[in-house]
Amino acid sequence: MRFPSINFPSVDFRIKKITDFEFEIFDIIRKKFVALTPEEWVRQHIIHFLINHKSVPASLISVEKQILFNGMKRRTDLVVYSNKLNPLLIIECKEPNVDLNQNAMNQIYHYNSVLAVPYLLVSNGLKHICIKHEANNALILKDIPNFEELSS
Repeated sequence: MRFPSINFPSVDFRIKKITDFEFEIFDIIRKKFVALTPEEWVRQHIIHFLINHKSVPASLISVEKQILFNGMKRRTDLVVYSNKLNPLLIIECKEPNVDLNQNAMNQIYHYNSVLAVPYLLVSNGLKHICIKHEANNALILKDIPNFEELSS
Protein backbone atom coordinates (compact mmCIF):
# COMPACT_ATOMS: atom_id res chain seq x y z
CA MET A 1 0.00 0.00 0.00
CA ARG A 2 1.18 3.52 -0.79
CA PHE A 3 0.73 6.12 1.88
CA PRO A 4 0.05 9.71 0.83
CA SER A 5 2.93 12.14 0.46
CA ILE A 6 2.73 14.97 2.93
CA ASN A 7 4.74 18.14 3.63
CA PHE A 8 7.07 16.77 6.28
CA PRO A 9 10.48 15.14 5.88
CA SER A 10 10.25 11.43 5.08
CA VAL A 11 10.67 8.96 7.93
CA ASP A 12 11.64 5.30 7.88
CA PHE A 13 8.66 4.09 9.90
CA ARG A 14 8.16 0.62 11.31
CA ILE A 15 4.96 -0.55 9.65
CA LYS A 16 3.24 -3.93 10.06
CA LYS A 17 0.81 -5.37 7.56
CA ILE A 18 -2.23 -6.80 9.36
CA THR A 19 -4.41 -7.60 6.32
CA ASP A 20 -4.36 -6.49 2.69
CA PHE A 21 -6.07 -3.27 3.77
CA GLU A 22 -4.97 -2.83 7.40
CA PHE A 23 -1.61 -1.68 8.66
CA GLU A 24 -0.11 -0.62 11.95
CA ILE A 25 2.63 1.94 12.57
CA PHE A 26 4.99 2.02 15.53
CA ASP A 27 4.41 5.06 17.74
CA ILE A 28 7.69 5.99 19.44
CA ILE A 29 5.85 7.98 22.13
CA ARG A 30 3.32 5.32 23.12
CA LYS A 31 5.94 2.62 22.39
CA LYS A 32 3.51 0.35 20.58
CA PHE A 33 2.01 -0.34 17.18
CA VAL A 34 -1.24 1.54 16.46
CA ALA A 35 -3.73 1.38 13.59
CA LEU A 36 -2.39 3.28 10.60
CA THR A 37 -5.13 5.68 9.55
CA PRO A 38 -4.65 8.78 7.40
CA GLU A 39 -4.80 10.94 10.55
CA GLU A 40 -2.27 8.70 12.30
CA TRP A 41 0.03 9.02 9.27
CA VAL A 42 0.02 12.80 9.79
CA ARG A 43 0.44 12.48 13.58
CA GLN A 44 3.46 10.19 13.27
CA HIS A 45 5.15 12.53 10.79
CA ILE A 46 4.58 15.46 13.14
CA ILE A 47 6.00 13.53 16.12
CA HIS A 48 9.19 12.70 14.22
CA PHE A 49 9.42 16.24 12.83
CA LEU A 50 9.18 17.75 16.31
CA ILE A 51 11.81 15.42 17.73
CA ASN A 52 14.26 15.37 14.80
CA HIS A 53 13.89 18.89 13.40
CA LYS A 54 12.53 21.04 16.23
CA SER A 55 14.52 19.54 19.15
CA VAL A 56 11.43 18.62 21.17
CA PRO A 57 12.31 15.91 23.72
CA ALA A 58 10.16 12.82 23.09
CA SER A 59 9.50 12.61 26.84
CA LEU A 60 7.69 15.98 26.67
CA ILE A 61 5.19 14.93 23.98
CA SER A 62 1.80 13.54 24.98
CA VAL A 63 -0.36 11.59 22.53
CA GLU A 64 -4.16 11.66 22.87
CA LYS A 65 -4.21 13.49 26.19
CA GLN A 66 -7.68 13.30 27.69
CA ILE A 67 -9.25 16.58 28.75
CA LEU A 68 -12.69 17.55 30.00
CA PHE A 69 -14.48 20.14 27.84
CA ASN A 70 -18.02 21.22 28.81
CA GLY A 71 -18.37 18.06 30.88
CA MET A 72 -17.42 15.80 27.95
CA LYS A 73 -14.24 13.76 27.62
CA ARG A 74 -12.14 14.78 24.63
CA ARG A 75 -8.64 13.86 23.46
CA THR A 76 -6.05 16.18 22.01
CA ASP A 77 -3.93 14.65 19.26
CA LEU A 78 -0.62 15.93 20.64
CA VAL A 79 0.51 18.22 23.43
CA VAL A 80 4.09 19.44 23.88
CA TYR A 81 5.14 20.31 27.42
CA SER A 82 7.90 22.50 28.85
CA ASN A 83 10.71 21.08 30.98
CA LYS A 84 8.54 22.10 33.95
CA LEU A 85 5.63 20.09 32.49
CA ASN A 86 3.54 23.11 31.56
CA PRO A 87 1.63 22.63 28.29
CA LEU A 88 3.13 24.77 25.50
CA LEU A 89 1.64 23.55 22.23
CA ILE A 90 -1.55 21.74 21.25
CA ILE A 91 -1.48 19.97 17.90
CA GLU A 92 -4.61 18.90 16.03
CA CYS A 93 -3.99 16.42 13.21
CA LYS A 94 -6.39 15.97 10.33
CA GLU A 95 -6.41 13.57 7.39
CA PRO A 96 -4.67 14.95 4.29
CA ASN A 97 -8.02 15.25 2.47
CA VAL A 98 -9.61 17.29 5.30
CA ASP A 99 -9.71 21.04 4.81
CA LEU A 100 -8.32 23.17 7.62
CA ASN A 101 -11.52 25.14 8.01
CA GLN A 102 -13.25 26.95 10.85
CA ASN A 103 -14.41 23.65 12.38
CA ALA A 104 -10.80 22.49 12.75
CA MET A 105 -9.83 25.80 14.30
CA ASN A 106 -12.83 25.72 16.67
CA GLN A 107 -11.81 22.26 17.84
CA ILE A 108 -8.28 23.30 18.81
CA TYR A 109 -9.56 26.51 20.45
CA HIS A 110 -11.96 24.42 22.56
CA TYR A 111 -8.99 22.34 23.73
CA ASN A 112 -7.06 25.52 24.42
CA SER A 113 -9.86 26.86 26.61
CA VAL A 114 -8.94 23.96 28.93
CA LEU A 115 -5.12 23.88 28.57
CA ALA A 116 -4.37 27.59 27.91
CA VAL A 117 -1.21 27.10 25.85
CA PRO A 118 0.68 29.85 24.01
CA TYR A 119 0.95 27.87 20.72
CA LEU A 120 -1.56 26.01 18.55
CA LEU A 121 -0.91 23.92 15.45
CA VAL A 122 -3.47 22.42 13.08
CA SER A 123 -2.14 20.26 10.24
CA ASN A 124 -3.49 17.92 7.60
CA GLY A 125 0.06 17.05 6.58
CA LEU A 126 -0.18 19.23 3.49
CA LYS A 127 -1.02 22.55 5.10
CA HIS A 128 -0.07 23.71 8.59
CA ILE A 129 -1.49 26.61 10.58
CA CYS A 130 0.60 27.56 13.59
CA ILE A 131 -0.65 30.28 15.92
CA LYS A 132 1.07 32.07 18.79
CA HIS A 133 -1.01 33.81 21.42
CA GLU A 134 0.42 36.98 22.95
CA ALA A 135 -1.77 38.94 25.36
CA ASN A 136 -5.07 39.22 23.46
CA ASN A 137 -3.53 38.78 20.01
CA ALA A 138 -3.20 35.70 17.84
CA LEU A 139 -0.29 35.71 15.41
CA ILE A 140 -0.12 33.23 12.54
CA LEU A 141 3.46 32.01 12.29
CA LYS A 142 5.33 31.20 9.09
CA ASP A 143 7.04 28.19 10.67
CA ILE A 144 6.58 25.76 13.51
CA PRO A 145 8.81 27.00 16.38
CA ASN A 146 11.61 24.85 17.75
CA PHE A 147 11.52 23.70 21.37
CA GLU A 148 13.68 26.58 22.59
CA GLU A 149 11.31 29.14 21.04
CA LEU A 150 8.27 27.34 22.46
CA SER A 151 9.83 27.38 25.92
CA SER A 152 10.85 31.03 25.97
